[in-house]
Amino acid sequence: MDAVTSRTRLLLPAAFITSLGNNIQLLGAALLLVRAQGSMLDVGWLFIAVAVPQAVLSPYFGRLADRFDRRRLWVTCDVISAVAALALPVGLALGVSQQPLVYATNFILAIIAAQFAPASAALIRERVPTADLRPFNAHYEIALQSGMLLSASLGGIALQYFGPQPLFTFNALTFALSATLVLAVGAKRRPVRELPQAIKHEVRLNGLPLAPLALLFGQGLVVVTVFNALLPVLLIGEWHRGPAVLGVVDAVGGAGFLLAAAVYRRSAARLGDLRLATGGFLVCSGLLVLQPLFGVPALMALVLLGAFLFGQARIATRSLLMTSVDESRVGHAFGIANGYGLAATIVVMLIASLVTGHTDTRYGFAVLALISILSAAFAALRLSTFSQRTASEEHGARPVVRSPGGAL
Repeated sequence: MDAVTSRTRLLLPAAFITSLGNNIQLLGAALLLVRAQGSMLDVGWLFIAVAVPQAVLSPYFGRLADRFDRRRLWVTCDVISAVAALALPVGLALGVSQQPLVYATNFILAIIAAQFAPASAALIRERVPTADLRPFNAHYEIALQSGMLLSASLGGIALQYFGPQPLFTFNALTFALSATLVLAVGAKRRPVRELPQAIKHEVRLNGLPLAPLALLFGQGLVVVTVFNALLPVLLIGEWHRGPAVLGVVDAVGGAGFLLAAAVYRRSAARLGDLRLATGGFLVCSGLLVLQPLFGVPALMALVLLGAFLFGQARIATRSLLMTSVDESRVGHAFGIANGYGLAATIVVMLIASLVTGHTDTRYGFAVLALISILSAAFAALRLSTFSQRTASEEHGARPVVRSPGGAL
């Protein structure tokens, strides 16, 4: 990432901290519900309350990210999130009813997150040169996913030993720190330039359609969100382990993502982003069936392997999606993908919650695995068919330029 300035690299810790804060809030709230004898359906409704506003608003907020200053939007999201996050510990201290307070604060944070996702993607596309998108996306996606997974480690241990109020107060501070880092990136120094026609052809990935790429990207949101809802129910509700065990399991998942970051560039150079994205999602989804079957040690091993595969697939998908449209429309593209993923999350969460409520988490994991495999297979078929058709039509007409977003 030689062409990426040191200030632009500040987006990486900012993304990690924002992801950490968002998921400490959500997973900490889920743990509160489980400890209050909540069922999987109660936890599922919490995740649905978070997903609904993002699913509805993400496409519109994606357009806003393409119209307004993306850096200011990111900072605004963090500042409002910090204020909203403080409402939970303050409300708990004042004796406000726990369950409505948990739902309300997370609903507000979800609305802010709907703007953060496309704004952050658009800011990256704006500030990072096209040739450096692959390595930067690798580091950025790992920052997001590591923050998501390590939030359970930090949140679970802190909730067990310190209680909810210090945990959620710390969470508000993470948003404030993220806003400070993004402010330090500085204002945009150059206007968005229209790409030359030759570069446009390169960036558009030989005509790969946006819809199946959005399906793959959205499926990643489904897997992570529903997995994070099932895991505390499995460990705390069924296996009767403490929140610290949940934290350790998610820390193992974070290690898997770090390993994914270390090998991604080599894997992508050998297999190509398209194969890495579809194959990684398919194998990772199959592993979901096995995770709740053999106890905590086996769960840790399978989570490590699953996170390793998922991390590479997620990075590859992000690169493919980011380079599928021009710089001026990246926010809209990610808004659509994020909206689809969260809408699908609502449906899958309801199904998994109902199945788990009538049986146990083994069947919830199996439902998630089945839906994920079908979605990834459908997207892979669409992308493969379209890619082969385009290559056949262009064969002999002009040389095919490899995209920096992925080798086909």
